[in-house]
Amino acid sequence: MPGQVNSVSVLFVCLGNICRSPTAQGVFERLAEKAGLAHVQADSCGTGGWHVGTAPDARATDAAAARGYAIAHLRARQLQAEDFVRFDYILAMDESNLHDVQLMSPPGCQSHVGLFMDFAPERAVAEVPDPYYGGEKGFDQVLNLVEAASAGLILDLKERR
Repeated sequence: MPGQVNSVSVLFVCLGNICRSPTAQGVFERLAEKAGLAHVQADSCGTGGWHVGTAPDARATDAAAARGYAIAHLRARQLQAEDFVRFDYILAMDESNLHDVQLMSPPGCQSHVGLFMDFAPERAVAEVPDPYYGGEKGFDQVLNLVEAASAGLILDLKERR
């Protein structure tokens, strides 16, 4: 697996890296810290490059802040070839982005490439829906899903230690 011997690195991927994946990064970082997983590093990116360098959507930032998660400092970036070497887990928010990640994945890639929601216990949905064109409730739904998947991923990482 990529990364350092005693560390684990996780990359969250959505389309533009301004809603779902920065939310996942912020939530996961905070929950991993609370769980005592200091060796875990997280980042986020998008498969598209439209928003590179911009802060997360204000609605995502506000929804995250309302639950105590700080994501306003994050900046969008696009998935790069070196990410497949740097990260142990590359987790897409939906099937479309997973497909794009898989197309970029080099032969012999050692990273776990999959859907983030695969880690959610008792999940009712397979994907984290894009809230960008919806209302405020979509951002709360994203947080609910991301919290559940983050908890499952943390449990998985603790079991692997």
